[in-house]
Amino acid sequence: MPDRRILFISANRYTQPYPVYPLGIAYLSTYLKEKLHGFTIRTFDFNLNGQESFIKTLREFKPHYTGFSFRNIDDVDLNNIKEFTSDYKRGIELVREHTDSIVIIGGSGFSIFPEILFDVLSPDFAIYGEGEESMYELIRSIEDHSSYEQIEGLIYRDNGELKLNQKQHFLKNPSLAFDPKLLPYYWEKSGMLSIQTKRGCPLDCIYCTYPIIEGKKVRTLDTDKIINTLTRLYKKQGINYVFFTDSVFNLDEKYNVELAEKIIKSGIYIRWGGYFFPKGLTKEFLLLLKQSGLTHIEFGTESLSDRTLENYGKHFTVEDALECSDRCRELDIHYAHFIILAGYGETDETVEETFRNSKKINKTVFFPYVGMRIYPGTTLHHYAIREGKISNDHELLESVFYVSDKVNVQTLKLRALQTKKRWVFPDEDHSETIGKMRRKNLKGPLWEYLVS
Repeated sequence: MPDRRILFISANRYTQPYPVYPLGIAYLSTYLKEKLHGFTIRTFDFNLNGQESFIKTLREFKPHYTGFSFRNIDDVDLNNIKEFTSDYKRGIELVREHTDSIVIIGGSGFSIFPEILFDVLSPDFAIYGEGEESMYELIRSIEDHSSYEQIEGLIYRDNGELKLNQKQHFLKNPSLAFDPKLLPYYWEKSGMLSIQTKRGCPLDCIYCTYPIIEGKKVRTLDTDKIINTLTRLYKKQGINYVFFTDSVFNLDEKYNVELAEKIIKSGIYIRWGGYFFPKGLTKEFLLLLKQSGLTHIEFGTESLSDRTLENYGKHFTVEDALECSDRCRELDIHYAHFIILAGYGETDETVEETFRNSKKINKTVFFPYVGMRIYPGTTLHHYAIREGKISNDHELLESVFYVSDKVNVQTLKLRALQTKKRWVFPDEDHSETIGKMRRKNLKGPLWEYLVS
């Protein structure tokens, strides 16, 4: 078979608080390189290169297939919305202008709005959700001139009618290799690389899109493959910090114990962090994770009011959050709490309860967001329609936030300041501080240095 060429585009340019390695493309590229013979696969990253370089790449590489990954639709900042869809559209237009390539789009941001964005961006094909196997089957079908109509997760037009194939099966053991041309940039600028240990989320948070993107069934990934990836990063690239980007890391304790024990047995000194929910973290379990390299926990706490936690669809209590914080502090594990103020069901009374309870948590930093971005298909979406905040046919591609009208949002910063705890609101620019630390070759999220 003559050489065939695939170009993957990481279209994301959003770098706050730090640039994120295009992990979805890494999994896709690794999978296709294992399965497709006679294909050359490259990645173009808009965080590293501009439009002129993109055009040059298109002209010289002449891809037969161009796959765009759209990670973010906007920056989810209530007070300073930046949308990215127009940039994505321009990227596709440039591919059309300079190549005859078949255009395929996907990514987490796309998967939230698959039908709408297909109409807006006009690709040849799209894949929503997990994409490795669907992408492989699509390319094989096109190459073989066979039917692609039964490929799961595929979106396409048939005689002008938009078709969206439901996804029922998921990949269990994907391999992962990183592009050596991209590694230096992300290691320098973000001080970490991202890896998944599991996909899917069974939780019921009213605002969250993870179950939409990845499905509700949790699939734990092969621990031996993860260890192999970590070992290669550590021994060949000198990378010693990773962030496990699972929607929630502590969903399967038995699996996590196995992973931690294998990291310890491997003998590599790798430090790591992840997203956790504050419940069920025993001292014994945390000690094992720390021994395996755990240094940072980002808690998706969202509130320190039991009434608000219930409204948000959380399955833990304020007491759980306080206990987990105490254990982390006792074991010298850095931890931060992410909070949503003025979301669904919030009142000034519940907000005040959150601020009051925050005084009970020491040596931490709170990252608050005001309001909830409404995404289609979430429980919050249904609540917002029911309350008349949006119409039933609102597409939501342009940001709409649910902000409780029973909260005085103008006083939130002052009330946070009065707790004498460290609250970092989205409009606080600490990039200079973080930049100085990066230049000192400090790795990891670094928010522990913001604790006052």
